[in-house]
Amino acid sequence: MNEVIVATRNAGKAKEFVRMFEPFGVTVKTLLDYPELPDVEETGETFAENALLKAESAARLTGRPAIADDSGIVIDALNGRPGVHSARYAGIEKNDRANNEKVLLEMRNVPADKRTARFACILATAFPDGREPVFAEGYCEGAVAFEEAGTNGFGYDSLFIPEGYEITMAQMVPSEKNKISHRAKALNELRDILPKLAGDER
Repeated sequence: MNEVIVATRNAGKAKEFVRMFEPFGVTVKTLLDYPELPDVEETGETFAENALLKAESAARLTGRPAIADDSGIVIDALNGRPGVHSARYAGIEKNDRANNEKVLLEMRNVPADKRTARFACILATAFPDGREPVFAEGYCEGAVAFEEAGTNGFGYDSLFIPEGYEITMAQMVPSEKNKISHRAKALNELRDILPKLAGDER
C-alpha cells in the first residue's frame, strides 16, 4: 500500500495522519485532494459505524484503499456525551470554540474528581475490491479542565488533560501528543497489519 486515501477534510487530522504514515513510506492523500467528492452523512450510532461509512465511500469513489476515523470525546459526567456528536456538539458545523464552550457550561458544577473523560478513535480501512474492512481503535484517558488552555491541536485538545499530565493536549508539542493520543494508539494497532495490506496491493 504505497498510497492511501484518508477520508477527512479536517486539516488538523490530515496533518497528523501525514506525520504518522511517514515512517511507513506511505503517501497520504485526503479528501482535500479530492474536492469533488461528496461528504458522507454520518448516520451511524457508533464511532465504528461512522468510520466505515466514510472509508467505504472514499474507497469506492477513488478506487484506492481508504482509511477513515471517527473520533471524539466521551465524558463520564455527561453520560458519554458528546461522543459521536463531538464535531457538531453545539449544533454548529464543526465549530471548536462553540463546542468547548458548551462542554464547559454543562460541566460548570462538576468537581475535579468527577471530570473523567477519554478521547476515542476508531479507524476503519476499506478496500475497493470488496475485501473485509479492517478496524483499529485507540483511547486516551484523562479529564476535562475547568477552562481552555493551549493553542496547539484542535477540537477538544484545549480542554483535555491526559492522565499523568497537568497540561492540556493543546499545550503539548505535536511530537509529545502523538505519543499518547487516541489516534496514535489506533494507528499503532493498525501498524501491525500494514505489511499485509501492502502485500495484498498488487
